[in-house]
Amino acid sequence: MASLLLRTLLLLLASIQGSLVLSSKIVGGRPALPHSRPYMISLQILGNHFCGGTLIHPQFVMTAAHCVDKIPPEMVTVFAGVHDLTNPESSWQAFSVQRFYTNDYNENQILNDIALIQLDRPASLNANIQVVPLPRQGQSLPMGTQCLAMGWGRLGTELPISSVLQELNVTVVTFLCREHNICTLAPRQRAGICFGDSGGPLICQGTVHAVDSFIKGGCASQRFPDFFARVSLYVNWINSILRRVEEGEEKNEDWQSSGSPMGNP
Repeated sequence: MASLLLRTLLLLLASIQGSLVLSSKIVGGRPALPHSRPYMISLQILGNHFCGGTLIHPQFVMTAAHCVDKIPPEMVTVFAGVHDLTNPESSWQAFSVQRFYTNDYNENQILNDIALIQLDRPASLNANIQVVPLPRQGQSLPMGTQCLAMGWGRLGTELPISSVLQELNVTVVTFLCREHNICTLAPRQRAGICFGDSGGPLICQGTVHAVDSFIKGGCASQRFPDFFARVSLYVNWINSILRRVEEGEEKNEDWQSSGSPMGNP
């Protein structure tokens, strides 16, 4: 039974990393300066990176819903403070997953492709691990806005993933895009997101405006833009979850300080 579950998870991991639709690695980018993107998260199964994420709260990571759909939370390890996946450093912090949250994710149409991961404990924030701000609910992102995409995804459709975090300057475009998405292109170059970058952030003006969702026509095809889930559509939902968890922690603290047993009152 255990071996069957392991084989199933490995096949699922391969499908996430190698799908022709879901995206993974940065093509045509550049290595990020070590720890210059302290909010960047690596999601791993059995020591293998399969998706990115963004630290938006000491105990919450935002990623793509397709990254965690059908995956048992106990199989995922969340890493913060990472630059080179093959070179463990003292900056690394590893976390187990307490819970996944999704919001009506539609796998067939790749809609609402956003998820929250509640960590087993808060991250210890420092120079190498920081949270990044969310946009306002409903905030627009005009065409032509300059942003930064990043990830440990493949360097090309048929190439392996990158061990070192890559980043790429991209421009927001509207052609062929959908209202639920933010779309980008890298002007005048064959570059873009690829397999393995899924779940990573699109950072615009210091804010995480979108989550890496999917591509069309292969990595950096230049025929289609890259598609990201628009975070501003989900800010109220995100904040409601954060408040609920924080209020629950405050209640637990009250129960403990009043002499009640640990756990439920």
